[in-house]
Amino acid sequence: MKTNKQNADFLHIGKKLTKWYDSNARQLPWRENQLPYNIWISEIVLQQTQVKQGLGHYLRFIERFPTVTELHNASEDDVLLYWKGLGYYSRAINLHKAAHQIVEDFGGEFPNHYNDILKLKGVGKYTAAAIASICFEEKVPAVDGNFYRVLSRIFADDFDISSSKAFQYFSDLALLIMPDDKSGEFNQAIMDIGSENCKPKNPICNECPVNDDCLAYETGRISEFPVKTKKAKVSDLSLKYFFIKFKNQFLIKQRGNDFIWKKLYEFPTTIPSEWGDFIINSKIINHKLTHKNLAIEINTIELDSKKEFEKFASDNEFIIVNEKQADDKSFPKPLENFYKNIGKPEIGELKF
Repeated sequence: MKTNKQNADFLHIGKKLTKWYDSNARQLPWRENQLPYNIWISEIVLQQTQVKQGLGHYLRFIERFPTVTELHNASEDDVLLYWKGLGYYSRAINLHKAAHQIVEDFGGEFPNHYNDILKLKGVGKYTAAAIASICFEEKVPAVDGNFYRVLSRIFADDFDISSSKAFQYFSDLALLIMPDDKSGEFNQAIMDIGSENCKPKNPICNECPVNDDCLAYETGRISEFPVKTKKAKVSDLSLKYFFIKFKNQFLIKQRGNDFIWKKLYEFPTTIPSEWGDFIINSKIINHKLTHKNLAIEINTIELDSKKEFEKFASDNEFIIVNEKQADDKSFPKPLENFYKNIGKPEIGELKF
């Protein structure tokens, strides 16, 4: 169904969507004032998180960093701490860097054009379009998974969404039905329809405001769309750690700014060769990331010499913490679960 779209008038579909949105929009805190800073934070929070899980995190983050200036002035560790529980911590690092850009390059004022918003660290085409349309009424479609799904079903369009040309293709398709003066409402209507009605599985088509314009619904082919042929390759990765204890203290270090878990804290990854005899327990924890299956081996070492413990920490620039102090740092979830559950129950019975 990719023929003659450019010659047809589909604008009535967009008008139906915005009219529906006027009465049915989800009540979300960042929509109350539609400030670009708040919309930006919400969009980054929700990149890998559903609204119901992300809402509390958003509120906590905004309470601590209510303005871009507050975010700019914070330490990176503090930003990571308030991102705790959301995962994909590179998003928090990029938020902090983008706050510096806004203060230093835009005089503390959030940029108000799509192309300038796109220059911010960690902001892609979808997020830039969402902010530009919602806050500044710039006519740009905020194309994401919801757009692919909703539009491919409305038009029964089998364009492969895994194609490198999919973003531009569906952007052009969206412009066919986007009203000139309600781009923000249109984009948010697609977001809400995609989340609440036009779901990947078990869509609620009878409550959709454009079901009488939806070719996939009309022809009983909803489950066929969107079309996606490529599957992301998942790789296996093994990691090895040493949980080195002295009484109620243990050692940690901060990861670098590359690879997975950027700038999060972790346990030491090497020990002196003679310490192998001090390992009292070894455990393998399996953990899944989006494109990686992790096998995390954690070896527990319990030292009885405070001097040896502190010397090893000093020589290798490790940080000595207890559990309460560790809670003020951001760890990968499996490592956080490990230190919080050490000894309760027996380590061999731990389940993550």
